[in-house]
Amino acid sequence: MKHSSSPPNAALFAIPALIWGSTWFAIRFQLVDTVEPLFSIAYRFLIAGALLATFCRFRGISLHFNWQQHRAIMIQALCLFGFNYWFTYQSEQYIASGLVALIFSMIIFLNIGFGRIILGSPIRRQVVIGAVLGLIGTICIFAPGMIKAETNDQTLLGIGLCAAGVVFASLGNIASAFNQRHKLPVVPTTAIGMLYGGGFMFFIALALGHTPTLDTSWQFLTSLIYLSVFGSVVAFSAYLTLIGRIGADRAAYALVIMPVIAIVISMFFEGYQLELIPAFGIGLLLVGNVFALRK
Repeated sequence: MKHSSSPPNAALFAIPALIWGSTWFAIRFQLVDTVEPLFSIAYRFLIAGALLATFCRFRGISLHFNWQQHRAIMIQALCLFGFNYWFTYQSEQYIASGLVALIFSMIIFLNIGFGRIILGSPIRRQVVIGAVLGLIGTICIFAPGMIKAETNDQTLLGIGLCAAGVVFASLGNIASAFNQRHKLPVVPTTAIGMLYGGGFMFFIALALGHTPTLDTSWQFLTSLIYLSVFGSVVAFSAYLTLIGRIGADRAAYALVIMPVIAIVISMFFEGYQLELIPAFGIGLLLVGNVFALRK
């Protein structure tokens, strides 16, 4: 039975969609010449994990798990807070953010497939219909920019790296669903997982020969705090809880709806003018939402 204080599914869906739809704006301030991006990601998750672990201690939530449980948490962490971000960050050096968003919309299909293979989850027709509409809508939103983009070896490399990132993100979603099925609570496992993921990214950066640095400008530090607290602690806690409630396939639609949030923010802060085809794509995304998330 759900506790009356538990947030409704609609809130758990809206929180990561709204926050992650805005994080692109904050990430821009993390891309500075003085800090290797891998360290920026490591700082983000180490801070987020430490904050969430402190919250658990304050609320008396146990952080003690046996070795088998730690292994399961580590698998989820390396997929969701490690390889996912590493490959995605690398891909953005070669392809535009619009193409990254399009490729990430495929996570619904991966979640459906991996959920069926690994967890034995049913393939729900309405989710598939919603996913197809979402994919077409995303294509419409970013079609004008992608048509102008040149295709070369670097573009193909970027697409491959981004696709790898999406695969790991999906496996992280499924790992979270698997862990929740085995009664591992979301908040403490997320805290430990973020510490694992942040530590892994820090180690990878060192192994690649980078020196740890920190930009002390207010833009970098403010965006880092936003990404750590809201983009990580709040958004991931809501999203992973949603996975446990409605399944990884339907919860993934929070990722697909992000381009709509990003466009709205761009209209307010950057004067983006919405054209007919992208507007049609937004409509398809919203209709896909109805199919994927009804009931």
